[in-house]
Amino acid sequence: MKKIRIICLFILTALNMQLSAQNIEPTWEELCKDYQFPKWYMEARFGIWLHWGAQSQPEEGGGWYARHMYMQNVGGETFGKNAYPYHVKTYGHPSDVGFKEVIHSWKAEYLDADALISYFKKVGAKYFIILANHHDHFDNFNSTYQKWNSVNVGPKRDIVGEFEKATRKYHLPFAVSSHDDRFLNWWLPAFGADETGPKKGIPYDGNLTKADGKGKWWEGLDPADLYGLPPAKRTAEWLDSVKQNYVNRMKELVTNYKPDMLWFDGYGFPYGKYGKEVCRTYLYNSLKEHGKVTAIVAGKIADEPSVVKDIECGTANKISTTPWQSIITTGANWFYKKDREMVHNSRTVIEMLTDVISKNGNLVLNIELKPNGIIPPEDSAILEDLKQWLHINGEAVYASKPWKIYGDNLNSFLKQANNITNADLEAVKKQVNSEQFNQRTVKSNPYGHDEVRFTTCGNHLYIFVLNPAQSEISLSSLGLNNADVKKIKTMKLLGSSQKINFRQMRNNLMIDVPARRPTNYCAVFKVTFSS
Repeated sequence: MKKIRIICLFILTALNMQLSAQNIEPTWEELCKDYQFPKWYMEARFGIWLHWGAQSQPEEGGGWYARHMYMQNVGGETFGKNAYPYHVKTYGHPSDVGFKEVIHSWKAEYLDADALISYFKKVGAKYFIILANHHDHFDNFNSTYQKWNSVNVGPKRDIVGEFEKATRKYHLPFAVSSHDDRFLNWWLPAFGADETGPKKGIPYDGNLTKADGKGKWWEGLDPADLYGLPPAKRTAEWLDSVKQNYVNRMKELVTNYKPDMLWFDGYGFPYGKYGKEVCRTYLYNSLKEHGKVTAIVAGKIADEPSVVKDIECGTANKISTTPWQSIITTGANWFYKKDREMVHNSRTVIEMLTDVISKNGNLVLNIELKPNGIIPPEDSAILEDLKQWLHINGEAVYASKPWKIYGDNLNSFLKQANNITNADLEAVKKQVNSEQFNQRTVKSNPYGHDEVRFTTCGNHLYIFVLNPAQSEISLSSLGLNNADVKKIKTMKLLGSSQKINFRQMRNNLMIDVPARRPTNYCAVFKVTFSS
């Protein structure tokens, strides 16, 4: 009997150890071992983002309105110089009427997530991203850890939830973006006061407490949950609670809405180990649901091969062997502003898309949606041109892969810079060789008529002539003397039935670019090689 009891005890102990081991969730490193990016992402090449929230509501004041409305002097952040005077004129002085009132005024009255996603899919987007929270610490989803959210305040709608439902309906991958981890420093101006003028020294509303809301529209809400505590009251324990609250909010976001991709702003994991724990939970959720990790983390996070490299307002300077994406926005603010300067037009968006895919990347285009949920006419014009262009040239874009080189006749726009000073020319060259914020814009010098990009799909090579004009262009990379270059059998201009004249010689390929082309933008030639 004693032996039996010992054996039973041993078996029970072993079972308890096994159960305990099973309850230990895998680490980030374990989840990333042998990670492979999902096929849909590798083939998507183009997505649309709505960087949209309460900061879209004011008609002026730049993309960091919530910060700059508390700054009489914005210093070097001149893109927000109109925020303070606009706020005083439109809402009132920030000692009485702060950003919380801006949130309260945001109603999103014409938002139709279903119609927007249906349209974006028709344009040609292969995935969609919605902003979950910005530096303003306001959640665009039904958060139980942050009362300052779009269900409780402002629109009284679950913004993320509505877009998640619509995106699933139209069978597009769904993604969310989080920019929240900057808020502690970003919000510091809300605790200041005017330095000059009749209200000099009167504290802004960031200094208000929950008790100050009694009898007001925000009764029961604590301004400290939005702005944080005044700097003098911040303890180490409180700072840790902020970071843990972030973990709880983000775990709730990825668990309840199950995004296919989670995008982070800033550099590195948000709050370091706290953000990494969010990502670990996110990947683990995916493993439990699908039997393998299919979720995607994207951001400016170095030395993490399982994270999509993010390049803001720019493009890679070489072909990457791993997935990456460029994020660009139509205007200068990311959030819609009536007085915004347009950074892109149809031409530059198509040029950016072409350059990005030639280097194995995806392009994400942000639409600066009006606060009421309507697409501005300037953005609509870009989307319509993009829809037409992708309808004609989509076979060279979707599921494409880089060729052995990404382009020919490179940096031709430098040849157009006849009036540029030597110092400016060096600055331009430096920008070309960088990645972040090296994008071409409406102010950029045009490409030469012979500069091209390449992609491949199946057995075909696609040649993108970035700035086409009726002319004969020469491509040395496709001369027969080059290794692995076969004799060209046929060539056609996508979207056209006209015959294309070309001559492939030892040192180059000559192509007659016709005057009549199917679009006003980048012309794409489909090449079939002899077997």
